[in-house]
Amino acid sequence: MKENTTTKNHAAFIWSVADLLRGDYKQSEYGRVVLPLTVLRRLDCVLDETKDAVLKRHAEIKDKFADLDPFLKKESGHEFYNVNKLNMAKLLDDPSQLAANLRAYIAGFSSEARDILEKFDFDTQINKLDQANLLYLVIGKFAEVDLHPDTVSNLEMGYLYEELIRKFSELSNETAGEHFTPREVIKLMVNILFAEDADMLTTPSATRSIFDPACGTGGMLSVAEDYIRELNPTANLVVFGQELNAETYAICRSDMMLKGQDASQIAFGNSLTADDGHAGKKFDYCLANPPFGVEWKKGEADIKKEAEQLGFRGRYGAGLPRINDGSFLFLQHMISKMKPIEEGGSRIAVVFNGSPLFTGAAGSGESEIRRWIIENDWLEAVVALPDNLFYNTGISTYFWIVTNRKSAERRGKVQLIDARDKFEKMRKALGEKRKQISDDQIVDITKLYSDFTESSNVKIFNNESFGYMRITVERPLKVKWVINETSLAAVAKSKVWKKYIEAGHATSVEEIYGESGPWGDFYGEWFDTEEEMRSAIGGGNMGGGVPFEVFSEMLKASQQPHPHGILVKKKGAPVVDTDLRDNENVPLPAKPLHWIIDATERNDEKEFRTAIDQYVKAEVLPYVSDAWVDYDKTNFGYEIPLTRHFYKYVPPRPLAEIDAEIKQLEAEIQALLNMVAE
Repeated sequence: MKENTTTKNHAAFIWSVADLLRGDYKQSEYGRVVLPLTVLRRLDCVLDETKDAVLKRHAEIKDKFADLDPFLKKESGHEFYNVNKLNMAKLLDDPSQLAANLRAYIAGFSSEARDILEKFDFDTQINKLDQANLLYLVIGKFAEVDLHPDTVSNLEMGYLYEELIRKFSELSNETAGEHFTPREVIKLMVNILFAEDADMLTTPSATRSIFDPACGTGGMLSVAEDYIRELNPTANLVVFGQELNAETYAICRSDMMLKGQDASQIAFGNSLTADDGHAGKKFDYCLANPPFGVEWKKGEADIKKEAEQLGFRGRYGAGLPRINDGSFLFLQHMISKMKPIEEGGSRIAVVFNGSPLFTGAAGSGESEIRRWIIENDWLEAVVALPDNLFYNTGISTYFWIVTNRKSAERRGKVQLIDARDKFEKMRKALGEKRKQISDDQIVDITKLYSDFTESSNVKIFNNESFGYMRITVERPLKVKWVINETSLAAVAKSKVWKKYIEAGHATSVEEIYGESGPWGDFYGEWFDTEEEMRSAIGGGNMGGGVPFEVFSEMLKASQQPHPHGILVKKKGAPVVDTDLRDNENVPLPAKPLHWIIDATERNDEKEFRTAIDQYVKAEVLPYVSDAWVDYDKTNFGYEIPLTRHFYKYVPPRPLAEIDAEIKQLEAEIQALLNMVAE
């Protein structure tokens, strides 16, 4: 479902309220007033029909029971209520007491609703609006707009919230994309997330749980809930979430309340730290769009402590990504929420940018996390989405499907889907969003996933295809002797030479054996052995007349690497030339998944050495015959080069065609210049 005229009209009307704030508020501050009042008006409209009944019931039982919630919630027909006699329209009856009455009205809400409004810190804005003589005007505007569910459905209300957030975020140059995801993207993710479970979800009275650790305004949870309701009206999807931003948390919680969900299951705080609001809980599904490329420095202490102290008993045993991108922390957090396979297992859909696919060399945190996921056979599919699809960024995005209950045909395999060409151009851009995925295209992409058949848009690989061994190729140190700028500089830095200078025997190293010094005849000449050099220039009070210790320093500095020099050995073994050290990525041998898991624990090094030796024989030794592999420095790595697998070579246009086009453009430019000259 796309945003309709009702949503746009309401957004435009509410947006017009911002005009009243100009001058007293900065543009970046408009949302502090408009967003909480939008939520307040929605609650006000929802409770209007049962307001009198709730007030009557409250008067009857307020002195009889300590806990009034069950009675008043039942009377209101919702998970919240208000026991104040006022509503937003009646607040306007007494302008002189508007601020006090508004606070009393808010205090009349049940605790869940009050918590929402408190997260907006709206009391501060009441003071500011009152002092600026704006409170009556603003409340009057909101009292005019009808946000009753009969007029604005829950789905439309979600669009309305998101449109307002987008506008305010643009004004304050903030990242609106941290708060919500385009609904067509969520719908596609939900379709694929539930694609394997259609039979199970159509069971009468089926109950499943879903969790979003970065839930924003709750858009993902709402679309998932609508999907299940359409598929099976008797099914019950219990939603859980957590959100760090106070305003979007408040909007999400109000949305859940209005739908009859338990709003207490939407937690506030950083889900990656010890503030995890759902610690120890497991869910049937997880769905998320974590913020792209956001550093996790604020929670660094908590996260590192858990990783070090708990390892795999905690959430981050596989490794930690770089501090400037916490995407993989969210995925590990969601994996920790998967139910064991004996309890039915779980499925995860998560949106990432391209970084988690390939960032990090073998042995790095990112690579180790990919390795852990793939070797456990949890990565089911990766879908590449079109660019310019999100509101705050035009970059390419992908979503991963991760599960511990793959179907039999998918075990040991990963499906890559290229949906970058599945889009329609929008008539009008919304921020960076210039493209959208149509309903028909959502069906097409879902079918590509479900068919599980290779095509121009689908590739299927064995898990080990994404793994490699990062080997270290060493070369022996070979040396010759020479007097040149490098050797002179090395001697000049030595303590021996500095003492020689301080004693007044010379003013510079060049004076003794530089290009114009006593040994200038040998400047730049290479000697095959130390003996040859010693013989040519003498030493120890010979030739240049320098003391033995200075000459020895000169010999040491003059020994430099040379590709055709003498092989240097130590204890009979070649000395490594670290400047020639290189690394190669060797594909993992094609073996069943269980072998890969065992072998990467180094239980079968012979198979790996064989694969490495075959690679080196074919790809290294023909070019550097004296090279060898230091097996102890081998690291295992994993990357998912999705774009490389779908790369299609497009030959350049013929030069004659390009030349003809240039000449045509030149002619057109000349014609325009002639017109100007006339």
